[in-house]
Parts: sequence; structure tokens; C-alpha cells
Amino acid sequence: MPNFLRFLVSAVFTLFLQIITYAQVDPNNIEIVRDKWGVPHIYGKTDKETAFGLAWANSEDNFKTIQEVFLPAINKLASHNGKEGATLDYIVQALRCRETANAQFKYLSKEVVAVIEGYVEGINAYAEAHPEEVLIEGSFPMGIMDYLTGYNMVIHFFSDSGEILRDLIGNDVVYADSLFEETVSDKTIGSNAFMIRKQKTQDKKTYLNVNTHQPLDGPFSWYEAHVVSDEGWNMLGALFPGSPFPLIGTNEHLGWTHTYNYPDLIDVYQLEMHPKKKNMYKFDGEWMPLETSKVKLKVKVFLGMKIGIKKDLYWSVHGPVIKNKSGFFAFHSNALENISSIDQWYHMNKATNLDEFKEALKICGLPRFNVAYADRMDNIFYLSGGRIPIREGDFNWEGVLPGNTSEAVTHGYHEMKDFPQLQNPPHGYLFNTNNSPFNATHPSDNLDEKDYDPTLGFREEENNRSMRFMELIERHPTLTYEEFLKLKYDQQYPDSLMCPFQLNEIFDIDPKKYPHIKDLLMIIQSWDRKANLDNPAAAQWSILFEKLVVRTKEDGLYHAKSLPEELITEEIEATQKFLLKNYKRIDITLADHQVHKRGDVEKPISGLLDMIAAINSAPLKKGRVQAVSGESYIMIVRYSEEDVEIETILPFGESSEADSPHFTDQMEMYLNQERKTMTLDKTKVYEQAVKVYHPKLQ
Repeated sequence: MPNFLRFLVSAVFTLFLQIITYAQVDPNNIEIVRDKWGVPHIYGKTDKETAFGLAWANSEDNFKTIQEVFLPAINKLASHNGKEGATLDYIVQALRCRETANAQFKYLSKEVVAVIEGYVEGINAYAEAHPEEVLIEGSFPMGIMDYLTGYNMVIHFFSDSGEILRDLIGNDVVYADSLFEETVSDKTIGSNAFMIRKQKTQDKKTYLNVNTHQPLDGPFSWYEAHVVSDEGWNMLGALFPGSPFPLIGTNEHLGWTHTYNYPDLIDVYQLEMHPKKKNMYKFDGEWMPLETSKVKLKVKVFLGMKIGIKKDLYWSVHGPVIKNKSGFFAFHSNALENISSIDQWYHMNKATNLDEFKEALKICGLPRFNVAYADRMDNIFYLSGGRIPIREGDFNWEGVLPGNTSEAVTHGYHEMKDFPQLQNPPHGYLFNTNNSPFNATHPSDNLDEKDYDPTLGFREEENNRSMRFMELIERHPTLTYEEFLKLKYDQQYPDSLMCPFQLNEIFDIDPKKYPHIKDLLMIIQSWDRKANLDNPAAAQWSILFEKLVVRTKEDGLYHAKSLPEELITEEIEATQKFLLKNYKRIDITLADHQVHKRGDVEKPISGLLDMIAAINSAPLKKGRVQAVSGESYIMIVRYSEEDVEIETILPFGESSEADSPHFTDQMEMYLNQERKTMTLDKTKVYEQAVKVYHPKLQ
């Protein structure tokens, strides 16, 4: 279809949807109940009304972030924050997110469409009532297609599209081994999920540990909410700003969490270009023109001034095309034709038992993720899946594929039955720490990787968290709740450290050979592999490790089985210089080095990268570092036939508004590894309410 016709059809369809969206919700049917922590418990007669209330409550706490998530959908983020926003504006157009939303809308269930309608109406109502908080003039009202365009962009980031774009745009030459060289141990993103059946708990309850390791702030940080309707919805959990319902958590019957997995989600193709004719590529023996268009960006540069930028966009039968110095490369991602994850998460919310939950999973709309489940009937369940293409033919599917033949084109996606999954294993527990799906329980209960299609491409290995969990779980034939909490909050590496390069040999270096760094080397070698605040070696280890990461990448030794002793000692010397420059001594504790900070509140925080209770940090000032990801939203649930007991905590608080009492009110409990008690019971929610109100429209 010619570009102008595609634009016309899209515009008309979008206008139509925006018109039908405004079958107005009556805010008097919605009550928002705030507890003492500011968590909104939202009650509506219908799911649509409840979604309206969630949009309103989330906007009260986080309207700026919600807008920043969806401004790229209307090509306006660059007008707000300049070059950084221009990247996302470009991605939305380069990946045709709006076209995907238009094409896939008809496949959504009427139930989830009603929820989206309610949410969009709530966002628009809040914007109309608070025009002073709107970032960009003309960005409201938002339409359903605007919302789903932004949603599709987010799904692209969970589908590795961002990484592939980075590699293709940034690399002069693309080879299979460089494109996919990153392993799980290289990644800072992570999560934990532990599910324990009552046969292994001393109080005879089923435990679920919801323990994601997301950014602590920003668009992918968690917001806690409780959504309830007269249509059978009663879900407490966490969502990203802009989501119309919780993505993890529990209802009165069951709960689940997600951890990141690493299947092969994207296929990359090198196009065979015509030697003379511009933008012509060969496919099945014929020369075909690339679809070409231009993206127009308005970028904020200084004092509100904006400049216009135009960039060429290319499209092929495989999908978007990137030109670099090595040629033309296309890629195909499930997100180019998928928004069904929003339907799946909604039906997971509404499930009342394991069978209904599995029916929701059969949609197979989630772009990736492990699913970790537990319920009141003492079922535990684990699945590692995603929207993974069915690959046939004798190709190196993990490499760069030939773009000139349809034989390398995938057709359809794997069904749920194709994925690794375990239910109620004999030893009574399941776990995942972003490690291999073929190590999810006791060794004798695990799945065999040989039984699964190798083109699923699972690239997970073991990590420090999985090794440490296995060390700890074997010590407990049964667990008390207190022992379970100690396991969940464990901040110690396993006996043998795991990292991309071999590092255990540092403990064998003779300090006498290096008198100028002997004292620091001895501190490091005496480390007990723990990361408590008063630990005398955790900070030194962390500083050294970061320096070794940079150095080994520079020297091509990042995945080396052994590092030269000279390299290690040189970086220990660099660590010593760093410590003396910033702290005037080498004998600092972790509390001296690492902080948890928001606004004016700043306190020491324990934990390090890839511990069970992980903390990942970034430079702050004067040598210190600030926690930026790791332990984020925590929910611990204990299920019995009689009750659902819930404890949760956020790293900061419910609100991102600095003047809110809930900006930092959960920080102290979070740092002390404590949790607040939550409930699904309506009577208790109202008894404990601090504020009850309706959305107040203009």
C-alpha cells in the first residue's frame, strides 16, 4: 500500500477509535482508597471503571513518567527532552508501532478493550483536570491507538529490538559471534522467583517470592496498586507507569511473578543489494525495492527552541532495515505484529485457578519471561516462554541469516506446549534467578534440554544467585518462614564466584610479591563474600570488579578462562589509587561507599550485583555509588486454603512527587529488609483507610 494511503487509513481509523472511546465513565462509581502508605485500592462496578480509577491514581503519583512513556507514540518526546527523546520518537516510526497497533487491535478481546478504554479515559480526565502538569501542549486527549502505539514500543524493548537496533546502527561490521556474544552473566537486569509447596514449609503454607530486580526509578520501576471490581477482579500487585493493571502480584486465589529469560527472539538478515540500482534487494530471485520514507523529528535543543530533523526509514519483507558500513541489514521481531500480551496479562489477572491461568498463558503474547506461579490449592508452576518464531531449515539461526531467500523466513510462533514447564515437582520447590530453565528445582526433578527444540535458543547459564540458592535450599529439608526470609534476603556469593571472566584465581596471588599493594590485596583475599554494611572488603571488591570489567573488555579477555596475574595486580593498584583519592584510606566499609538516595534522603545500602538480594549501583560523586536497580518491588505471599497473607515493600514509596509524604516513606523499611502488611479484604481496606475519594473531574 502506498505510504500516503497507509497514513490516511491509519488516521481515519485512529479518529474513529478516539470517538468511540469516550463513552464516559461515571467517576461516582469509582472509589480510590488510600492506605497509610499511599497505596491506592481502587473499587469500581466494572473493570472499565476500575481501570479509569487506576489511571487517575497512578497519574496523581506519577503523571510525568506516564506522559514520557507515551509521548513517543505521537512523535513528541524529543520536543520535551531533546536528543534522548528523539531516539524513542525515531524508534516508534522506524518500527511502525502505530501500524502494528492498528493491525492487531481487532484481535484483542472485548473485555481488555473495555479496560484500555477506561484507562485512556482516566488519563485524559486527569490531564484535563490538571493542565498545568501536561508536559507538551496538544498531547491530550490520548486515543486508544496512541496508547497501544506506546504499548507496542514498550513491548519492543522487552523483545530485544532495542539491542538489535543498537548493534546494527553502531557496528561497522556485523558478524554472528559479535551480535549475540552477550551472555546472561553480562546483563545487569535480573529477578528472583521462589515457590515452595506446603510439604517443605513448617507452617504448611505455600510460599511465593515475588522479587524482581528492576530499575528503582523511571519508566520501568514498579508502582503498587490494588484493583477491584464487581466483575470478579481483585488483584494486588505492581505495574509500570502507564499499565492498565498489575503485571505481577496476587489475587484471592493465586499469584505469579516474572523473571527475565533469554530465548532467541529476533532473526537478523543481511540483504543482497543490487550492484547498480539504488535501494533494490534480491528476494527469491527477484529484485525488489525497499519501502522508503522519512521520519520527521522536532528536537528540543536549548531554552525551549526546537529544530527539525529528517531521517530515512527503510523496510523490507523481513521488517525494518538498517544501513551501516557493512551493508543493509533487516530484522524480524515478534513485536512487529503483536500487542496480545496486554490481553494475556489481563486474563492472568482474572484467573481463579491453575487451569484458567494456563488458558491465559496459551495466548503466548508475552514477548519473553519466565512465569512463576503459586496458589491456595498448593500448586506451584514454572514456565519459560516467549513469542518465539518457529524456525525450519538448515540455517545458523543464532547468526546473521541470508536475506535473499524465503527459506530463511519464519512462519508462526511456538505454542505453550513447546516451552519448558514444571508443575508440583516431587521435592516441593521451584525457582528461577534468570538461570537456565533446565535447572528450576531439585536436580532429580529437572527437565532435560534435549527434549526441546534447539531453535528456541535459550542462552541462560547458571549465575551466582542460582548457585547460592542451591547451596541454601539443600540445608533445609523443611523451611520455617523466618528461614525462608533469610534465604530471600541473602547477600552472600556462593563458594566459587561466577563472572564472565575467571576471577577466583585472585585469591591465590602471593601478597609478598607485590609489597606496594600488599595491604589491599590481603583485604580483598580475606573477603567473606558477603555484602553487609560493615563489611571490610565488599566495597574494595566491587570497585576492583568494575575496573576489571572495563579492562578485560578493552583487552579482549572478557570471557577469558584465566586472567594474567599482571593484569589483575595492575587493576588492584588502580583500585588502591581510587580509594586513596576519594577516601584517603583503603580500609573503608560498604556503608562508606554505597548509598540509597532519593531527593534529600540518603542512607547506606547493603548488597552487590548478582546476589540473591541484589543491588546494582552507578557512580554518584566523590567515589561513592548509588543504588539504581536490583531489589525493587518485593511481595511475599503465603497461601493456605483459608487465607492469603501478603507482605510488600517498594524501594522509595508510592509517589514520584518530591512534595508527597509517600516520596520516601518506605525507604527505611526497605533498607532494614522489612515489609508492610497488605490485604485483599475490602472490609480491612476501608477500616485502615486514610483517604477515600472519587476522581474529581473538571
